Amino acid sequence: MEIRVLRYFLTVAREGGINRAAELLHITQPTLSRQMAGLEDEVGVKLFERGARRITLTSEGMLLRRRAEEILSLVDKTQRELIEQDELIEGRIVIGCGELAAVGLLPELISDFHKSYPLVTYDIFTATADTVKDQMEKGLTDIGILLEPIDIEKFDFIRLERQERWVVLMHPDDPLAQKECISPQDLAGKPLVLPSRANVRNELSNWFGDTLSEEQILFTSNFATNGALMVQARLGYSIVVEGAIPFWDKDKIASRPLSPEILSDCVYAWKRSQPLTAAVARFVEHIKCFSGIADR
Repeated sequence: MEIRVLRYFLTVAREGGINRAAELLHITQPTLSRQMAGLEDEVGVKLFERGARRITLTSEGMLLRRRAEEILSLVDKTQRELIEQDELIEGRIVIGCGELAAVGLLPELISDFHKSYPLVTYDIFTATADTVKDQMEKGLTDIGILLEPIDIEKFDFIRLERQERWVVLMHPDDPLAQKECISPQDLAGKPLVLPSRANVRNELSNWFGDTLSEEQILFTSNFATNGALMVQARLGYSIVVEGAIPFWDKDKIASRPLSPEILSDCVYAWKRSQPLTAAVARFVEHIKCFSGIADR
């Protein structure tokens, strides 16, 4: 016997008819009639006396009405208590992330979560995916927002629908800023700032092909912002994901996408088989339900 059907039954009993009850429940009259007939079949007794203008309850129907009211009162009380228990959940959630467009989801995620769990606080720190993963493996970080490629065999994760696009940073008056996109040939022989992560540099090396020489790599940097400072000083061209670009001064830094285009996936991850605090467990479930995110 479903709670939903008991609520339907009480509405019919209170309104004395299917049509008015269906309107209040926002379902069709045939659907509600089938639900009531199914309830009678389930309990094995007749619950209604169906008159020309009004439906009344049989003695069995009146007994079920009393019991249904008791059951639903207990259900509603339990739901209120669970909500109150949720409001008592507290703790700190540690989130590690890079300078990524994926971080843009955090404000909405946290804002919505905070409405249900106002006592939970957050510690957000910025680092490369390798560093965040290491912190997660040590149990020092709860949630990681990680740019692939990265080995996440030990983690459960949710892959984001939106991908991170790779771009070249340059000074706005640089000749390459006149182009719509940048090819490996455009950067041949020019000083570069590349990501410090070795596996990411390997992917970029494949993009460059034989146009890249080690002498060109003047800097490596773990943050796009540090690379942007070198670009602003005209010391080189920095290749980064464009997640942090909206926060920079476009009069000082220009960006152009790579051609052929490079897109990287990003994941929200947490350590597999590790006991989670109540706050972190609820936040993980919140992430899974959040729109705009695709499960693995």
